[in-house]
Amino acid sequence: MEIRGLTKRFGSFTANDHIDLTIEPGEIHCLLGENGAGKSTLMNMLYGLLDPTEGEIVVDGIPQQFAGPRDAIAAGIGMVHQHFMLVPPFTVAENVMLGREQTRAGVLDRKAASRLVRELSEKYRLAVDPDAKVEDLPVGVQQRVEIIKALAGGAEVLILDEPTAVLTPQEIDELMGIMRELKAQGTSIVFITHKLREVKAVGDRISVIRRGKVVGTAAPSASEAELAELMVGRAVQLTVDKAAPEVGDGVLEVKDVTVIDARGCQVVKEVSLVARAGEVLGIAGVQGNGQTELIKSLVGLVAPDAGQILLEGRDITRQGTRESLEAGIGYIPEDRSHDGYIGTFSVRENLVLDLFRDAQYSSGPVLRLDAIEANAKARIEEFDIRTESMETPVSSLSGGNQQKVVVAREFSRPLKVLIASQPTRGVDVGSIEFIHKRIVAERDRGTAVIIVSTELDEIVALADRIAVMYDGRIVDTVPPDTPRETLGLLMAGGAA
Repeated sequence: MEIRGLTKRFGSFTANDHIDLTIEPGEIHCLLGENGAGKSTLMNMLYGLLDPTEGEIVVDGIPQQFAGPRDAIAAGIGMVHQHFMLVPPFTVAENVMLGREQTRAGVLDRKAASRLVRELSEKYRLAVDPDAKVEDLPVGVQQRVEIIKALAGGAEVLILDEPTAVLTPQEIDELMGIMRELKAQGTSIVFITHKLREVKAVGDRISVIRRGKVVGTAAPSASEAELAELMVGRAVQLTVDKAAPEVGDGVLEVKDVTVIDARGCQVVKEVSLVARAGEVLGIAGVQGNGQTELIKSLVGLVAPDAGQILLEGRDITRQGTRESLEAGIGYIPEDRSHDGYIGTFSVRENLVLDLFRDAQYSSGPVLRLDAIEANAKARIEEFDIRTESMETPVSSLSGGNQQKVVVAREFSRPLKVLIASQPTRGVDVGSIEFIHKRIVAERDRGTAVIIVSTELDEIVALADRIAVMYDGRIVDTVPPDTPRETLGLLMAGGAA
């Protein structure tokens, strides 16, 4: 596949500017770039979701004009989107047959769809049960279903758009193995990401896109620092620079908290911890070991079934989320689209989503629109939020810029405790550097900080103490210089 001078303009804004790329047969071609650099726009043109303003797409020497994804699929192009396009109550086989339904005597032939899923699973070592309901599958397996859907359509070029953004480290390793298997069997892969370690691990060639233009091509042997500089246009500090903490008194105290989920299972089991002023407490663990439910209980989204939560000695165990935020708890949720913003609201509105009752932004029922607009201008500039305007709906921003909106809002008020769950998920290397610096600065102001991350590098870099969760319990609390092998054992439930 060749991309020749591909350009996409939205009014006066140029998202892609005369991009040239060649994808070789059986190659993993990595497309690396910051959030908002234009990667997803480019891929949406390749998949027929957007019409190019200029340029052409050539497949096997034949120029193509796609009226929609069906035309792209017919040309041998498949795409796995960052946010999966699956119907949760349907089975794997039913999802795969959507849009290409086979019938026998006027009845859907589910057996044929199941047979196809099994054949593709075995051929590419994808290990997916065709009769399982998608809603019952882990995220990593749902992603395999998306890959099978693309392969079932005859994809010879497979586009993976930020495929690791929602995966655990183990699921990322499994995906890398799947990509190598696809490559070995002749499938070309366009791997869109901003994670330097991943492109070095799996890529054959790396093209870097910045502000809508291809600014360079590199080999996987290039250093992470070189790749980061190409992405951002400046040298990027890949390590967190921080002084020793000046630890104060306990601010948030958790005593024997237990949470039972809707199925009646104990997902948090008698957890106790103390978050202290001027310190970052990192909570490490493989996703699904109770971290999500624990954090939700701390901010009032979930009521604990037992135990107590104290903020500066005051019992907030049964306090609602609004009261928790107003009491000085900042919250960056792991699922920004569900808990962090309202997609149909503008950037301007989302930046005061939990602040609009403040006297700075309202007088009784009347909003102070000038103050809200001034706040938006300041935050957009300070956090480099890439948006056409402050009136743009947040849902139309790239994932990383959506995260910047959430982070900017939570850092724009005085905090006693900052709780950040996966604070840099889906965020590029330049923004990671910025967010990490802001977290350390918040700590140095005397705020108690709790960080939850499945990225062990992030936990080790930021934390002054690390609490490791496994099976709903904190199995140990260790210093950040603890060997990775020891942390890995603890995360797997072993003894240190």
